[in-house]
Amino acid sequence: MNLSRVRFVTLLHLVAVAVMSASLALPVTAEAASSKAVKTDRKTGVQSAERSKRSSVTKQGTRAGKRELSAKRKQGAKATRLAQSDSRASKRKSERSLRLAKARKASEARHARAARQPVQLVAHQRSSTIRPIAMEPRASIGERMGLRAAGDPLDLNSSVALVVDQQTNEVLFSKNDSAVLPIASLTKLMTGLVVTDANLPLDEMVTITTDDVDTVKGSRSRLAVGTTLTRLELMHLALMSSENRAAHALGRTFPGGLDQFVRLMNAKARELGMLDTRYVEPTGLSSLNQSSARDLATLVSVAYQRPLLRSLSTSPSHQLELGHRTLEYRNSNRLIRDPDWDIGLQKTGYISEAGRCLVMQARVAGRQLIMVFLDATGKLGRAQDAERVRRWVEAQPMHQAVRPQG
Repeated sequence: MNLSRVRFVTLLHLVAVAVMSASLALPVTAEAASSKAVKTDRKTGVQSAERSKRSSVTKQGTRAGKRELSAKRKQGAKATRLAQSDSRASKRKSERSLRLAKARKASEARHARAARQPVQLVAHQRSSTIRPIAMEPRASIGERMGLRAAGDPLDLNSSVALVVDQQTNEVLFSKNDSAVLPIASLTKLMTGLVVTDANLPLDEMVTITTDDVDTVKGSRSRLAVGTTLTRLELMHLALMSSENRAAHALGRTFPGGLDQFVRLMNAKARELGMLDTRYVEPTGLSSLNQSSARDLATLVSVAYQRPLLRSLSTSPSHQLELGHRTLEYRNSNRLIRDPDWDIGLQKTGYISEAGRCLVMQARVAGRQLIMVFLDATGKLGRAQDAERVRRWVEAQPMHQAVRPQG
């Protein structure tokens, strides 16, 4: 009995000791666990930081690599483009050289054909307008007739010359004055005479059309298709600066049309006794417009009686207002601007078949003279001839006349 009690007490004591030991060990274990967790978290943080650092380094390296790769690609593409550009430039240069060589051959062949065929026309690719092929300058009809071989005391550049006293009709100087030759833009003097004598309204507006474009010689004009001017302005440009489209428009818009206008030109010539004269159009671009020095002297004398023709033909210059543009036209006769000359009426002309031509009414040594020069050589030839005649007349007695063979 006592022994059992003793055992029970001992068991209770052991249980109590065990419980106390467990309670004492629990904080230690929790603290250790907590410490262990902290260490684990630190280790995890370090590892995470290291991984983040490695990831950042890896990303930076990747971006740098990508930039380098992109730069290399761009450099390669640029080199490729440069190489392609050089190749294209070389190809273009080679093609240009080939075209130039073909053009030279074509030009040589064209010139050879031109020598065998005087006139050759080709159709313009974008319109029905006919343009002449560019050819070497051809000999004038006067030269082909041998007129330039004829000498004269004044050693003139012109194949044909005539100087007449307007008041007495006395011939002071003549050279081949009966020869019938193309007269180029001297034609426009008859054009102006017909328009003036018709008494048409000079303020009437006339529009330049494609019909006025030169299809005979392919000459240029500053009057674009669609330009609208008064009839007076067209006459001014035609007589002063030999504007071809202006002269053609004057004939085209004449009552009855161009054909009627040309008929009136020829009728006026017959009326004035100009029997060597023929007109086919109003500009003078056609070499079929022909006359003699004698007939032209008659035309100058009659035209001089029209104050409007005197004023328009001797105007030194004229400004034309076309919208936002201002065109400056100058007289085609350089002697108009020379103070040594007193010119009452004039007209110049040139096509290759006619050579350089000039007709004038001028006061020289107190006399009203009419001068005609046809088929002059060189751009200054006709003006030089007029100067020689003026000096010669000034030095001669009133009654003396020179008539070289012609």
